[in-house]
Amino acid sequence: MRWLAPAKVNLSLRVLGRRADGFHDLRSLMVPVSVFDELVFTHKEDGELEFFCDVPDVPADESNLVVRAVRLFCGAVGILPQLSVSLQKAIPHGAGLGGGSSDAATTLLALDALYQTGLSRDVLADLAAELGSDVPFFVYQSAAWIGGRGERVEPVTVLPTLPLLLLKPSFGVPTPWAFQHWKDAVEIPGISYEAQAHEGLVFVNDLERPVFQKYLFLADLKRWLLGRPEVSAALMSGSGSTVFAVLRDKEAGFRLGEEAVKEFGESLWLYVCETIS
Repeated sequence: MRWLAPAKVNLSLRVLGRRADGFHDLRSLMVPVSVFDELVFTHKEDGELEFFCDVPDVPADESNLVVRAVRLFCGAVGILPQLSVSLQKAIPHGAGLGGGSSDAATTLLALDALYQTGLSRDVLADLAAELGSDVPFFVYQSAAWIGGRGERVEPVTVLPTLPLLLLKPSFGVPTPWAFQHWKDAVEIPGISYEAQAHEGLVFVNDLERPVFQKYLFLADLKRWLLGRPEVSAALMSGSGSTVFAVLRDKEAGFRLGEEAVKEFGESLWLYVCETIS
């Protein structure tokens, strides 16, 4: 059984405050995009769970979110995890694109289909919340407004399809660090943090302040994108390190990507895609 796990971007991300449990309350509009990891699930007649990944630095032990999702699901429904799971990565790690969370949620959806357990999306989302803050979003396979620490998901059925250029440097940004430094961060002069409007949507990210303070490369990347005529809006996704450009025309994204590599270096990962409604 083959399943595709999409990446996501945050079209908006507001941090409302720190909670008593150490997490932060959020209000975010998240949307899947057409960049996919691929998961293949094969039932085994006997033996223990096997997990393989084509990226060597992705852990294959019990700390992996896919492995944890298999254990959690099988424990919840009372079956043995007699499975072989293969993961092929296309979504980069530490990118603010939710690759690991999507892999985990897709695993829950796939196992529900494989074992025909018929669990509702809400039940699967409750399981997903035990794995991570972004995981419940991917269970609903839809754009959604996210609340709480990520466990409250309000699917959105109608959004415009947006062509995007994703750009990620060779480094990642630790999500806990970004939230820890959110409250005391200040804006860098000359960098726009203001909300941007396009197609009836508002693009803004409160985590740009702390992340740009430490990672000036990302601030420069956003400023460069906003100066390009092909770009309608530009924003960091999640806690970074991906910055995305909303394109006026999808085909222009390939040329823009080439120019970005010339400007910022060949280590820049880029991908032309679009939002999935």
